[in-house]
Parts: sequence; structure tokens; C-alpha cells
Amino acid sequence: MHEGVMKAWLESSHLNGGNVAYVEELYEAYLDDATSVPEEWREVFEQLPKVDGVDVEVKHSEVRAQFAALAKNKHREVVVAEGGGGDLKQVKVLQLINAFRFRGHQNANLDPLGIWQRERVRDLALEFHDLSEADFDREFNVGSFAVGRDTMPLGELYQALKTTYCGSIGAEYMHITSTEEKRWLQQRLESVQSHPKFNKDEKLRILKGLTAADGLEKYLGSKFPGAKRFSLEGGDALVPMLKELIHRAGESGQQEAVIGMAHRGRLNVLVNVLGKNPSELFDEFAGKHKETLGSGDVKYHMGYSSDFATKGGKV
Repeated sequence: MHEGVMKAWLESSHLNGGNVAYVEELYEAYLDDATSVPEEWREVFEQLPKVDGVDVEVKHSEVRAQFAALAKNKHREVVVAEGGGGDLKQVKVLQLINAFRFRGHQNANLDPLGIWQRERVRDLALEFHDLSEADFDREFNVGSFAVGRDTMPLGELYQALKTTYCGSIGAEYMHITSTEEKRWLQQRLESVQSHPKFNKDEKLRILKGLTAADGLEKYLGSKFPGAKRFSLEGGDALVPMLKELIHRAGESGQQEAVIGMAHRGRLNVLVNVLGKNPSELFDEFAGKHKETLGSGDVKYHMGYSSDFATKGGKV
């Protein structure tokens, strides 16, 4: 009886083995900022025994990241920076890379007019990771940072991280649970530092998509002023992006695509992506439409995509 009570008590305890991931996550948050965890957990962590000679404990996730980086190093090199503390700085560099992947989008330059002043994200600062410009010339292992090199000087790495994640493209993807999918995105962003190279034909195709999107919005705005049209203006890049997705899908053998479309930009997508005849759209604005389409706003009925249709698929 006593044994059964003890077993039930242990299984219901917050320190039960099944809660290890949650407790470890709380503890790492406590190491970053003690005030970020509830007071009762702060008291538990403060009572943990201290390790002699260690002022600041290194988070387990960083240690695992370091070993993962070493495993990827073909020569199994341990990078040690001059002046001591190299191993710890190596862990901090990997932590810096992870910080940009998680929070770089919060400092991305998304306002070309310079009106939106974003708050500085402390996790992206060198000093937050106990690094400084004095370390810029030191070589560190870059782990899984997809630049085609095992090591880089910190100064070059820091600039590459800012260019990749804090430029005009904000990439927020670290919430994805599939490691394979995250690595796929990292490879395509980091290998070109978010500045892909397009040939002339690709640039012209993108330009035509933008021109078509802009042209339709301007025409509808002047021809049917005041009409509900859910303008795409400001998000015109959606049209060439969707066209490219459908085009690539058709090339890889996909036969059908399902689009969950927001109201904003729907008419533009209907015409410039799905191939709806513009004259039909204009007739519907003028109140002319086929009776077979039923009631409701008939302008929003879906159509076929010319890109997909050429490959036997449909949208």
C-alpha cells in the first residue's frame, strides 16, 4: 500500500520524468532572465546546488548544439579561440546563429520608407552572447549555417547573418516541427544570404506578373470607383509568387492545387493567376453574370490556371 502511494505521488510530481522537457525549457529561460519564469519556479532553481568554479551555467541546448556542430565537422576539429575560453565562445557563436534564425525577422528592414522604427532585439547583439568586435578575426565553426564552409571569422559570419535575416526579407520558420523542412528553408536562405540570383528570363517573368497585378488594380480603381474590390495594392508580389509556385508544382508533376484565399487581392489572383477572363470580371462589376452561378458575389467564383492547365493540372 505504501509503495503504491509513493508511486502515485512521484508520477503526479512536477519533477516527474515525463515533464523533463518542460522543466528544462523553464530552466533555460531562467538562465537567460530569472524574472521570465514564475516565482515558484525561480525559488526551485535558486535552491539548486552550485558547481564550484562556474559562475554562469551553460544551457544544455547550447552544449547539444556544439556537439552537433562537431559531428558535422569532417575532421572533428575543436575550435579554440586564442586567449582562453574558446570552447565557451564557440557555443556562444552557435547560439548567435540560432538567435538570428529565431528572431532575425523582428529586425528585418520591411519598411522602404523608413517610417517604422522597430525596437532593437537584444538577442541579436554580440554582447548578449558575450562576444565582441575583438573576436571578429577569430575563426569559429558555423555548425549548420548553410554557407558551404565549416568555419568563418566571426566578423564575416555576423555580417552574413544580418544580411540573411535582417535585410528586406523577414523569414519566420523556426516554429516548424520538421527538422527536414527547416533545413530546406535554411539552405535556400543562407546559401545566397537571401539574395537569389535570377537570369534575365526569370526577371522578366516576375516583372510581367507585377505589371499585370498593378495594371488591374489601377483599372478597377478608375473604372469602378467605390466598388468593393479587395485591392492587392501594396502586396503585388503575391501574384508572381503564386504563379511561380504553381509553375514549379506543375514541373514536378503535381496535378491539382487547393488555394485558401483571403479576401484581399482575390480578384487580382482570379485574373492574373487562375486565368479568369477579365471581360467576365468587368461584366460582373456591371451587374451582368450568368444565372447558373447562383446568388452571392459572383466575382469570386474560381477558375482554372493557365500555368497548370498546360501541364494537365487544375486549381
